Amino acid sequence: MRRIEDKMGIHGSPTCELVFKNAKAELCGSRRLGLIKYVMSLMNGARLGITAQSVGLCQAAYNEAIDYARSREQFGKAIITFPAVAEMITNIKAKLDASRTILYETARFVDIYKIWEQIARERKLTAEERAEMKKYNRLADAFTPLSKASSSEYANQTAYDCIQIHGGSGFMRDYTCERLYRDARIMNIYEGTTQLQVVAAIRHVTTGTYLAQMQEYAAAHYSDEVAPLKARVDKMMKQYEQAIEKVKGFENPDYITFHARRLVEMAAWTIMSYLLCNDASREPGLFLQSANAYVRYAQARLEANVKFINDFTPEDEACYAQE
Repeated sequence: MRRIEDKMGIHGSPTCELVFKNAKAELCGSRRLGLIKYVMSLMNGARLGITAQSVGLCQAAYNEAIDYARSREQFGKAIITFPAVAEMITNIKAKLDASRTILYETARFVDIYKIWEQIARERKLTAEERAEMKKYNRLADAFTPLSKASSSEYANQTAYDCIQIHGGSGFMRDYTCERLYRDARIMNIYEGTTQLQVVAAIRHVTTGTYLAQMQEYAAAHYSDEVAPLKARVDKMMKQYEQAIEKVKGFENPDYITFHARRLVEMAAWTIMSYLLCNDASREPGLFLQSANAYVRYAQARLEANVKFINDFTPEDEACYAQE
């Protein structure tokens, strides 16, 4: 072991560099499968773990923010009664619930695929069973980078807002939110940065994996109470589909790469909006407020990305070129 690294955050998890010299080694697994099968499987499992870690941090940020806002008084009133603070806390909760719902959906896809994989070791699968295993393998592969990217970014945003709600106190080490802010910063870096998650996710944008799953969500039953929200998300899905066609229409791989993050973000916002609407339809007392807040937030962000894409041409890329 060379040394323990001196990190900004996650001090409860020591990190060190290991150096091997003349170490004996044995082959594990089969040859020529190390990178594609074993390493990628390891990375996808780790990325799902970081998604869960990010959800946990969002929950901690929400707990700290709402507790402080209820107890801190200004002008004779708790600051949670001020609209600006109340909106921030509502948005933290909405991002928390959105992150958790895509985590659960991704884990569900992984579980179903792993079950079929285990059965395949015990007996030969039928054609229909192989098709189902392939379907859930594709969905697990598609949703893992999507959930990791969105949840880790939300962990950073909610930790930032938690400090803002604390004001000057949040800048002090006396309060938990200062540690959460430092811990959050690694979430969208390790086990693959957000930019690398976009690289993994963009092919599922261009091949239609996300759109097909959105259409499946759109066809599900929703309560009358949630129907107006669901109509908003249906509109988001159509705008997402049109944006993909516009970008692909230039038949320029570099242009698709340039807009990849915008398209992946749009997929994440739309999918999480559908999932939250589904949660709110089943448990309105727990999720309706978050669904209302998140769908409006996501719709505004998506429309901003749509406008950027619609006003952009391949020639405009030169504005962002670097030597």
